[in-house]
Amino acid sequence: MESHKYVILCPDGMADFPLGELGGKTPLEYADTPNMDNIASQGITGLIKTIPDGCLPGSDIGSMSILGYDPVKYYTGRSPLEAASMGVELGANDVAFRLNLVNILEENGKRIMHDYSGGHITTEEAKSIIETFQKELGDSQFQFYPGVSYRHLMIAKNIGIKGLKTVPPHDIPDQQIDEYLPYGNSSSEGILDIMQKAEKILENHDINKKRIASGKLPANSVWLWGQGYKPSMPTMKEEYGIEGSVISAVDLVKGIGKYAGLKVINVPGATGYLDTNYKGKVDYGMGSLNSGDFVYIHVEAPDEASHEGSVSKKIKAIEDFDKFIVGGVLEGLKKFSGYTLMILPDHYNPVKLKKHTPEPVPFCGFSTIINGAKTRYRSNFYSEIMAQNSGLFFNSGSLLFKGFLNSFQDFM
Repeated sequence: MESHKYVILCPDGMADFPLGELGGKTPLEYADTPNMDNIASQGITGLIKTIPDGCLPGSDIGSMSILGYDPVKYYTGRSPLEAASMGVELGANDVAFRLNLVNILEENGKRIMHDYSGGHITTEEAKSIIETFQKELGDSQFQFYPGVSYRHLMIAKNIGIKGLKTVPPHDIPDQQIDEYLPYGNSSSEGILDIMQKAEKILENHDINKKRIASGKLPANSVWLWGQGYKPSMPTMKEEYGIEGSVISAVDLVKGIGKYAGLKVINVPGATGYLDTNYKGKVDYGMGSLNSGDFVYIHVEAPDEASHEGSVSKKIKAIEDFDKFIVGGVLEGLKKFSGYTLMILPDHYNPVKLKKHTPEPVPFCGFSTIINGAKTRYRSNFYSEIMAQNSGLFFNSGSLLFKGFLNSFQDFM
């Protein structure tokens, strides 16, 4: 007998605040989202606290919560998750750092975080830069590994990180960087030294010369952050008795999946931006359910639009997610005899702030098991305010994940 299928769809950073230019609506309320609205009206909606108190709001913490893991218990840092995704094995004394290629703007004697993504540098361009870092800065203590677009990895051996404070570059848009540079312990001096040496390399790098000549923003600096040691966490099969896959263009999400024992599926053309391969994510995701019972499909585009501060791009990202991801998944699930589907962002990313915030996020869910039942928590459409007004609230990801695996039957 065919097993029941479980699907979670995550539009990263989709949750937002009401905007005056949208008539007091959030981008989610304003966007045309018939598929998500239908799920909310036929199933359940509510709020989930994906960011525990004391944790910084990010996709690492948020996705870990969504997948039923308590970040307070299992989270050791963002970069070890990315290292796992990239196939970089960490030793007991290794510390992983996220390395962003960024653009720093000199303005009236001040250094400003102009672009956390180095002008959304391409993966091919970035690889050449990281290879230069490895050649000129790599040694027995520091190693550099290329990732995707602006997102890369540095591994430091035998350094202390207790008390070391770093800040995500996407949290300080258009701000002077001096007060946000690494600080807090003796290791910060070595980290700052690497950043300064890298900046000198970037100043004369051929890739940047070509980008400038073609009118593109150069990646003229690096930003190191998200440090941590290798985590230890049970697999999803051990914790929840279920196996499956994860699909994302983002290394940290893939890394969580790897530690959770999920199969990491790399989709060609998955960019983590508005031009990502939506159809490919759906096709690979539905294909994975032929042999597995669960898939987590993560889409970064709404988050990137928020970091850019673009309301129009965020609305487009939400509408594309609804049309191509949600619509495609609903069509693909028709071939299975039964399924449970849940949709939720991992955290807020208000487009006016251009950075993550920790408010509980809205979720909607549907299961063929409750199909046609008059659930207590259905809403007319899917939005932040409708989820809040439903009265259903989960204080932790593990509680919601257990309810999800029970096909929401406890909330009829």
